[in-house]
Amino acid sequence: MKLILASTSPRRAEVLRAAGFHFQMLSSAVDETPMPGESPQDLIRRLALAKANLVAARALGPAIVLAADTVVELEGRALGKPSSTDDARSMLEQLSGRTHAVHTGVALIRLPDAEHRVAVETTLVSFARLERQDILEYLASGEPFDKAGAYAIQGRAGRFITRIEGCYFNVVGLPLARVDSLLRQLGWSEAF
Repeated sequence: MKLILASTSPRRAEVLRAAGFHFQMLSSAVDETPMPGESPQDLIRRLALAKANLVAARALGPAIVLAADTVVELEGRALGKPSSTDDARSMLEQLSGRTHAVHTGVALIRLPDAEHRVAVETTLVSFARLERQDILEYLASGEPFDKAGAYAIQGRAGRFITRIEGCYFNVVGLPLARVDSLLRQLGWSEAF
């Protein structure tokens, strides 16, 4: 049985590769617009399942399709990927000196029987208070622009993180222990 990552995210692929998984990648672009009144957790659960279903419809043979979507939540509001430099700056200013939640929705579909699992993993992340110059230099690095909440914990923004509570890999974009557990529930047995 093969594993298919329904994503082109280099971060998710690196997490899986470093953990010894063998997989192929297929793109899974879906409309990520939140529905009116949709909570951040419901949003990422819906998006992960939509991505998994999209790829499962194109996949052949026995396989497990794995999809994920990550969002940063601050005071009940979802902070996705920034749409501009001003948007990224605003997100970083909001996160400065505060604790926020990172939610990743994970969906797995086993083929050909379509048995599936969907879960949400949450990690709390605390930021140091950022100076204006910290934010400007981080923006100039280019790193914030394709990341939920406008930062990458595994990159330059790691220096801003004072504490995490929960799964580190969840903040990177793929909660590895949860994924492994769900894969095993679906009969995955690939050795290291």
